[in-house]
Amino acid sequence: MNTFGRIFRVSIFGESHGAQIGVLLDGVPEGLALCEKDFEADIARRAPGAPGTTPRREADKPQIVSGVYDGHTTGAPLCILFANENTRSQDYADFDAVPRPGHADYVAAVKWDWANDPRGGGHFSGRLTLPVVAAGVVAKKVLDGMKFSARLTELGGSTDSSEWESLIAAASADGDSLGGVVECSVDGVPIGLGEPFWDSVESLLAHAMFSIPGVRGIEFGDGFKASAMRGSEHNDPFGPEGPLKNGSGGANGGITNGAPLKFRVAFKPTSSISRPQQTWNYAEERMDTLSVKGRHDVCFARRTPVIVEAMAAIVLADLV
Repeated sequence: MNTFGRIFRVSIFGESHGAQIGVLLDGVPEGLALCEKDFEADIARRAPGAPGTTPRREADKPQIVSGVYDGHTTGAPLCILFANENTRSQDYADFDAVPRPGHADYVAAVKWDWANDPRGGGHFSGRLTLPVVAAGVVAKKVLDGMKFSARLTELGGSTDSSEWESLIAAASADGDSLGGVVECSVDGVPIGLGEPFWDSVESLLAHAMFSIPGVRGIEFGDGFKASAMRGSEHNDPFGPEGPLKNGSGGANGGITNGAPLKFRVAFKPTSSISRPQQTWNYAEERMDTLSVKGRHDVCFARRTPVIVEAMAAIVLADLV
């Protein structure tokens, strides 16, 4: 339920406002150089700070508690913990009775008979992407030679980055939110990763990407535009060193073809907004007006490129 992978296995645990969150990695090869400092760059990429991101700030300092000795992985399970220190649980006190539109508050309460931790979204929170990023750091070390590059290419429907700040400011002033699209490329991928049908490299990547909170779509290469193309436009002819173009996004028949993996991931607007919304009050059995309090991103997609990279690295490390 909380574990992904068959050989390189990633388990995440914790809740947004619990004492700690973390990740347990099994199948990590022995002998990889690893220390807390190795996580700093990718953790900083996920951190808030840019306009439109949450004012909640955490130290996000990783604590390696097992699986590393004398600066190298041992081959034993690797466990990394992060403390939650900057929480305001009172902001979430009303959501049992009036669940937030677009959130998992209601479905989680029904599924687990109101025993779930609702504070900050609990186990469904984007806070849990922090241990995913940590797992990605380790996975990238396993994949030495592959290069990962993800960036935000669209925000609020605009591909012109010069417009993004004004779009964020306008949405914030309205108490509203925005979504975005992240494009990811992985270079240096060998031929032969993935299987036909159920475990195609695309289906495994899609599984991982849809595990990121807020993802609404993924497309590879030409993506949905391929449906409007002719085969002569979309097909990738082969040359002596592999495909001459990359309409497929780096895979044929579910198996990597030696070209870079290229895909785009669509993120929805942040569900928690201060703009009043009409929704059902389960305690009073009537429609009610909800204005979500708390510290939330206007556009959390700004913080997701490194998360997309991490998920891709986890999938590829397991396949390798």
